[in-house]
Amino acid sequence: MNKNDSTYKSYVEILQRELVPAMGCTEPIAIAYCAAKARAVLGTLPDKVTIAASGNIIKNVKSVVVPNTGGRKGIEAAAAIGIIAGDETAGLEVIAHAPEAAKAKLGSYLEQAVIKVEAAHSGHVLDIIVTVSKGSDTASVHIVNEHTNIVKISRNGEILLEKEIITAVAADKPDYECMTIEDIYDFAMTCDLADVRAILDRQIAYNTAIADEGLKNDYGANIGKTLLKAFGNDIHIRARARAAAGSDARMNGCELPVVINSGSGNQGMTVSLPVIEYAKEVGATKEQLYRALLLANLVTLHEKEGIGRLSAYCGAVSAGAGAGAGIAWLCGGDYQAVIHTIVNALAITSGIVCDGAKASCAAKISAAVDAGIMGFEMYRNGQQFYGGDGLVLKGVENTIRNISRLGRIGMKETDKEIIDMMIGK
Repeated sequence: MNKNDSTYKSYVEILQRELVPAMGCTEPIAIAYCAAKARAVLGTLPDKVTIAASGNIIKNVKSVVVPNTGGRKGIEAAAAIGIIAGDETAGLEVIAHAPEAAKAKLGSYLEQAVIKVEAAHSGHVLDIIVTVSKGSDTASVHIVNEHTNIVKISRNGEILLEKEIITAVAADKPDYECMTIEDIYDFAMTCDLADVRAILDRQIAYNTAIADEGLKNDYGANIGKTLLKAFGNDIHIRARARAAAGSDARMNGCELPVVINSGSGNQGMTVSLPVIEYAKEVGATKEQLYRALLLANLVTLHEKEGIGRLSAYCGAVSAGAGAGAGIAWLCGGDYQAVIHTIVNALAITSGIVCDGAKASCAAKISAAVDAGIMGFEMYRNGQQFYGGDGLVLKGVENTIRNISRLGRIGMKETDKEIIDMMIGK
């Protein structure tokens, strides 16, 4: 692919935009970021806080440990740590460098401040409004559709920032709709690595570090450790275990950052760590690892674009198929191996639901990576799923469209039921 082509430039911009660091599960971190912004606009420490959040935000914050909170979970803890210790200029790393003195005040602040949580009924899947006040002064910050996309800021009734909430491609947003598996493969094979090396090096370093941490220490249900203990040290197991271990740590309060994919740390780890492990196993060069990661990340982003950031469809499924694509290429596969791996993987795990961020995400990640590997092993053993087998259609893009429809439209009512069950309705 010619690097002067608009498609080439879009892919580089998409990678720059998507493969960014985040500390902690992205939904509670988005609340912390929104709350930190609101505190900064107010100009003082608020004593009253209201967080209005959409159902998918509530679902993904309810059961996950928020970093730098002493093991606390939930929306109140996420908002409070953002308010007392957050750097409102740091995006998804808002609480990554929270001062010890500020963190020490969290318990007393949670006891003294009046913090209320309520449902946002706007219809946006990702919707957060944090309103803070002290005395007669009030400030409000509104985030919609993406975790750091602030659409409105106000103070004492005066609107300081307001932008249209749009579903179309924004002027400053790269063209995600240009993505196809064929073009992604072409880009991954021909990309000038100087354009992406820094992004990929950061993904390798950050995600490897948190996988190491998850295997070294006690986090959640220790899925990564369990896999290795129960099934041995084969590459198929190590690939699953390292991705799961990263999630073990991240879902249970680890304060190390990860490089995300599609707005999700779990997806960022799922798509990268198995590929990194396979690269070691097959003795791949650094260039081959880079190209496999380009393929895996962009395949995942393409799959997720049609589903959306949050839904009842587990994002690890898409990332596991993306990892499978990268692994297929590392193991000597060509374009045909890649597309069959993707279709096979999606056919295997398309029924996994998202019931929020928590310890069991690591086990779902293990299953999704297993499906990606199985998808490739099927192909190189002369086996495949065919059009008409369930949601599989002839052609990789047609199958991806079906899966997108399932996640975005077909599972809307499922999502509502999951949220109702999780909040005890």
